[in-house]
Amino acid sequence: MCRSIKTLRPPYTEEPTSEDSRAAALQYVRKVAGMRSPSKANTEAFEAAVDTIARATDELLASLVLPRRAAS
Repeated sequence: MCRSIKTLRPPYTEEPTSEDSRAAALQYVRKVAGMRSPSKANTEAFEAAVDTIARATDELLASLVLPRRAAS
């Protein structure tokens, strides 16, 4: 669905930031809403959705249990 959203967990990204989560959330909301940027009437709902999804993404990444990689 959202091919431009990159994977935000190791080993794909070592240290994902809140900015990474927000960028992914923005791409997701744009895709679902079918618009690159909202009209004035939809800005509040659009931004609230981005904030909610970014927060959920941060929570998900923080709670994932990932297998340890072998030391090199």
